[in-house]
Amino acid sequence: MKNTALTHLHEKLGAKMLPFAGYNMPITYEGVNAEHETVRNAVGVFDVSHMGEFFLSGPKALDLIQKVTSNDASVLTVGKAQYSCLPNNDGGLVDDLIVYKMAEEKYMLVVNASNIDKDWAWISSHNDLGVEMVNRSDDYSLLAIQGPKAVEAMQALSSLDLAAIPYYHFAVGDFAGFDDIIISATGYTGSGGFEIYCKNDQAETIWNKVFEAGEAFGIKPIGLAARDTLRLEMGFCLYGNDINDTTSPLEAGLGWITKFTKDFVNSENLKKQKEAGVLRKLVAFEMQERAVPRHDYEIVDASGNVIGIVTSGTMSPSMNKGIGLGYVTVGHSGLDSDIYIRIRKNDVLAKVVKLPFYKKD
Repeated sequence: MKNTALTHLHEKLGAKMLPFAGYNMPITYEGVNAEHETVRNAVGVFDVSHMGEFFLSGPKALDLIQKVTSNDASVLTVGKAQYSCLPNNDGGLVDDLIVYKMAEEKYMLVVNASNIDKDWAWISSHNDLGVEMVNRSDDYSLLAIQGPKAVEAMQALSSLDLAAIPYYHFAVGDFAGFDDIIISATGYTGSGGFEIYCKNDQAETIWNKVFEAGEAFGIKPIGLAARDTLRLEMGFCLYGNDINDTTSPLEAGLGWITKFTKDFVNSENLKKQKEAGVLRKLVAFEMQERAVPRHDYEIVDASGNVIGIVTSGTMSPSMNKGIGLGYVTVGHSGLDSDIYIRIRKNDVLAKVVKLPFYKKD
C-alpha cells in the first residue's frame, strides 16, 4: 500500500483511511454531506496525489498524443489543458485523461491512479516516434483546492492573478513560497477552484500554508467520498464505473472529445459506430421516490425487462434525492423517459434527465 506525502497529516486529522488504487487514501473526515457542502459553498482541499503524471517531449510529442488520444490536441496552446481519452482497439477506453501543453514540444498527461501502469504501457507501445517519455507519478503531489471561495482564499499565496486563469487553463509560477508550481483551473467538482501540482517534498508546506490562507474562508480537508458525490452531481464520468475498456466514448456521451478530423487508435471503427448509431447510451436519471440507486443495479422497463445497468448512483447531498448514471438501450434514452431501478426486488420509478444534476443558483 502506497502513501502520499500527506498521508500522515490525514491520519493526524482523524480521517477515515481506506485503500484506493493501491494508495492509503482519506475517504472522509467529518462526513460526506458536510464535506460536500463545504466545497459547494466555500472551499475544500482534496489530496489527489495518487493521480499519474507523464511528461512527453520532443518534436514528435504532439504526433504521439494525436495518435493515442481521441480529442484534437493540435488546438492546444501553451497554458491550456484538454480533457481527452485513450481509445483501445476493441471499441472501449484504456482511460480518460487531461492533456496539458507545457511548452512548444512538451506535454503533461494526467491519468487515473488505478491506470498508471496500464496507460504507461499503452502509450509506450505506440511510441515508435522517438518521443521522450518520463513517468513522474511518484514524484508529484496534487492538491485540488475546490469551491466558490477558492480563488479569493488562495490569492494571498501567489503573485499570479488567479482569477485571470480561465477554466481548463493553467499557469506555472509562485505559490505558497515555491516557484515553478503548476496552478491549473481544473477540477472534478463543478464548483470552481484549482489543482496544484508540486513536488512531494513541497506538499506538506503547501498544505499547511493553504489551510492558513483559507482559515478565514472556512476551508476544510475533503475526502474521496465527497469527491465522488460532487462529480456525480455534475455528471462527470468515473473510470471503472461509467467508462471502462468495454464502453465506447460515443456510448458514454463523449462524442465531444472524439474528433474524426484526425486518425487515432481505432478511429475508423468508432467513425463507423457513429454513422451506424450506438445501441446503448449513458443516461442521467433522478429517482421519482425516495430511494438510492447503486452501482450495478439493474435498470428495467415498465414490464420488468432488463434494459441496462446503473454505473454510478448516490443520494445527492445538494438536492436530497437519488441520482445516477447508467447505460440503457437507445429506445429508453430520451429525456423524460420513465425507467425503473431494481432495488432489492422492487422496481422503483426514475426519470431520464439532462446533465448536470446540480445547477448553481
